[in-house]
Amino acid sequence: MFVRSLNNESQLLRKIAEGDQHAFKIIYDYHRRAVYARAIFLLKSEVLAEEVLQEVMLKLWQSAGKLTDETNLGAYLTTLTRNRSFQILRRRVLEAKTEIELRKDWTESHNETEEGILLADTQKILADGIALLPPQQKMVYELCRVDGLKYEQAAQCMNLSVETVKSYMKLALRSLRSYMKSHTDLAVILIILKII
Repeated sequence: MFVRSLNNESQLLRKIAEGDQHAFKIIYDYHRRAVYARAIFLLKSEVLAEEVLQEVMLKLWQSAGKLTDETNLGAYLTTLTRNRSFQILRRRVLEAKTEIELRKDWTESHNETEEGILLADTQKILADGIALLPPQQKMVYELCRVDGLKYEQAAQCMNLSVETVKSYMKLALRSLRSYMKSHTDLAVILIILKII
């Protein structure tokens, strides 16, 4: 899935290596559809394809200075997209195998109705705790834990540094753990550890 290259691609890559965001936007806008289409073809998931697009473009931003004038950027991005998509697919296969193995080993009897009620109550308490977080911490928590964004992506969305996002996440998790401990008993805390 090669796309024709821009006339001034080498020049834009040099500018990106110097930190020129406008040059990066030109290349991003030019290649984003091809990268996204390739990822969605391989992964069959819009969410995962968007994740791959962001990671591939982040890699381009970081490695622009290492690319030579002879680099076929379309081919380079296709290779990055394919490799990252395959990594995700391998991870999903491994997770599925692990889950199957865990289910085989889990012979403990349990009451699904009672656990369902307990889980619903726990999720309600967690939602209450999230609602009490300061706005920045709440937004970071929701972007990273609910929407599944990486810290770098959340930082970009919020126009913050990655370190600031990590700091907000630590504070949010500390607050939520404290809130949950004061509003639940020990059995519920074990379930919470899987949620938070």
